[in-house]
Amino acid sequence: MNGRYLGHVSRMDPLYGYLRHDILPQLGVSRHDPEFRVFQSVCSRDVYLYAEKRSGARVVGKFYPERRGPDRVMKGETEYNNLVFLRSLGLDSPPHYVVRPLGYNADIGGLLVMEHLGGQVLGAVINQAIHQGERDRLYRKLASLAHFLATMHNRTAKDWGVVFTDAWAYTGRLIGSLVAKRGMGRDHSDELYALRDAWRERGCMWEDRAVLAHGDVTPSNFLFGGGDHVMAIDLERMQWADRVFDLGRLCGELKHFFCQGTGGFGGAEPFIGHFLWEYCRHFPDRMSAFSAITRRAPFYIGITLLRIARNSWIDQHYRWRLVHEAKQTLRALP
Repeated sequence: MNGRYLGHVSRMDPLYGYLRHDILPQLGVSRHDPEFRVFQSVCSRDVYLYAEKRSGARVVGKFYPERRGPDRVMKGETEYNNLVFLRSLGLDSPPHYVVRPLGYNADIGGLLVMEHLGGQVLGAVINQAIHQGERDRLYRKLASLAHFLATMHNRTAKDWGVVFTDAWAYTGRLIGSLVAKRGMGRDHSDELYALRDAWRERGCMWEDRAVLAHGDVTPSNFLFGGGDHVMAIDLERMQWADRVFDLGRLCGELKHFFCQGTGGFGGAEPFIGHFLWEYCRHFPDRMSAFSAITRRAPFYIGITLLRIARNSWIDQHYRWRLVHEAKQTLRALP
């Protein structure tokens, strides 16, 4: 994890005692007077790396300030339980590895402590394929990620069907946010709402069984070790959903990365096709699975592009390129 050095944890801070007495022993470290250096993640102001100076032990701390009122949610505890559950399904050893949670403390800012993982994030692998020509490596790593997701989805598949109204409502929130916060006009929003409703009427959007989806399959939330070793982090948004919710999120992110790196969305297509084909390798009828997944994928790819477009750090010109590409993708109704 890349981070900015902030200093040391004070011995008077309740966090110091928690790290010393509850966390370090789980790592096999027993020190009378540990020193914890602190680094703040460059990606999130709520995520920190704590490095014990003498032993070299490292852990990641993620803070979840509690919501107030009747909808108060303990997000850190939820993610802790999500991680424990997935690891109980066998996703706790290579090649399929979910980060190990070490503790949750509601009294210290809703703090979730996890092991620190070494490895290269997917975003770096994508950029190396774009800028350094390491395309074969990206193909291999996408195949490994497809295997991880297929394993996670298949081990959690239930007997009840997908409730597509959840994704339908989420799409409405994305469109509404683009209108209210980014100034999107009716020339875009009217068609997007109409396309959303048209997808709701397609029977294929309701046909699959619900699975536990990671919920945030972005290039910063997966790391790679050697060979086909995949490591997953950031499971706070795990939810019952269509498996293609995860697959489409990753495909939309690939389109975004390639557009930023090459100036166009088309360069991502071979990798998207490869990723989906490799995912379907892990089903009894690969061709049938591929046909079903690619019917639904344009919807989830399209809404991922809308999700990216609503970010404040996206410049206006690129935002409308993303919206235009999202509409083009959503028009591919089955």
